[in-house]
Amino acid sequence: MISKGCEQCAKGGKMVLFVYGYCDQRDCFYCPLGESRKNVTDVYANERLVEDDEDVLTEAHRMDALGTSITGGEPQEALERTCHYLELLKDEFGEDHHTHLYTGITGGRENMRRLSEAGLDEIRFHPPLEQWGDLHGTEWEDILYIAREEGLTPAFEIPGIRPEPEFLEFLDEGAAEFCNINEFEMSHGNFRRMQAEGYELKEDHMSAVDNDRESILDVMGDHERTYFCTSVFKDAAQHRRRLKRAARNVRREFDDITDDGTLVYGKTRADPSRFVDLGVPEEFYTVKTNHVEVAWWLLEEMIDEGDLEDGEIVEQYPTYDGQVVERTPLA
Repeated sequence: MISKGCEQCAKGGKMVLFVYGYCDQRDCFYCPLGESRKNVTDVYANERLVEDDEDVLTEAHRMDALGTSITGGEPQEALERTCHYLELLKDEFGEDHHTHLYTGITGGRENMRRLSEAGLDEIRFHPPLEQWGDLHGTEWEDILYIAREEGLTPAFEIPGIRPEPEFLEFLDEGAAEFCNINEFEMSHGNFRRMQAEGYELKEDHMSAVDNDRESILDVMGDHERTYFCTSVFKDAAQHRRRLKRAARNVRREFDDITDDGTLVYGKTRADPSRFVDLGVPEEFYTVKTNHVEVAWWLLEEMIDEGDLEDGEIVEQYPTYDGQVVERTPLA
C-alpha cells in the first residue's frame, strides 16, 4: 500500500519543509542530518532558507506542490512554528494540499489536537530503535489511537534496520494505517557514526547500507499496508520528478530541461551589444551583471561561426540555490 502522502511524493509533488533542527529525545546513530541542519533553529523549504512566510509559499508555488512533508529535527519540539506553517499552507492552497509530519516522539493528546486543527493530515511515528518489539502497552500504542481520535491518519515510518513483526501487528489491530520502511542509508551526516556501528555501503552504491534487506522484505514486505521505499527510487524518481516540476515552472524560453530535471543554457562574457548587432531575438538570451545567458545551441553556433570568441554550456539544478552540476567550455 502507498499512502496519499507517498503518492504525491512519488510524483515529485511534495515540498519538504524543515522546521527545526533540534531533537532532544536521543541521538540516533543513523540520523541523516548534515551539520548545516543539525541543532539549528533555521527553517528550509526544500533548499531555500526561509526568511519569512512568503519564502515558504513562493517555494511551494515554484514547484507546483501538491502537498508538504514536515520534518526536522523534531517538529513537535517547535509546535507553535509547525502549526503556523500548517495553517499558512492550508490557507494558501486549501484542504487538498496534503500534509504529513515525521516525528520521533509521541507528543500526547494536546499536540495531536493542535496539529489536527492546524491542518495536519497524516502523522508518521518513528519509535526509538531500542523499543522495537516492546511497543504494545506503552505510550506508542496509545498515541496511535489518540491521533486517530483527533482526526489524524497515524502511521509508522521506520528505517530498514531489521525486520520487526510488531509493526505489522499494529496494522492488523487497526492502530496504525500503514508502515513505511525506508531502505537503510548512509549519508554525509551519519557516515562516521554508521561505520562505528559496523555498517558499510553496498558495493557500487552511493547511499544504501549493506545489510540484510531480503530478511526485512521476507518478514514485512508482503503485508498489504507496508511499503518499502528504496534509496534508488528516492534518488531516481522522487527527487528527479520534484526537480522536473520546478524546472517546468522556472525555465526561461531558452532553457532546456534534461531527463534529470536540470536546466541547460549557454553563458558568455561577450558584450551584450553583439547580440543586438547579430539580431538575436530577445527571448533567446538575457543580460546579467557581468555576462549573458543564452540558448546553449545558439551560443555553440555563434562560436562555431566566429561571431563570438568563447563561452560555456551550464547545467544546473532548478532549485533556489541554483547549484551548478556541470560546465562545458566552448571555444
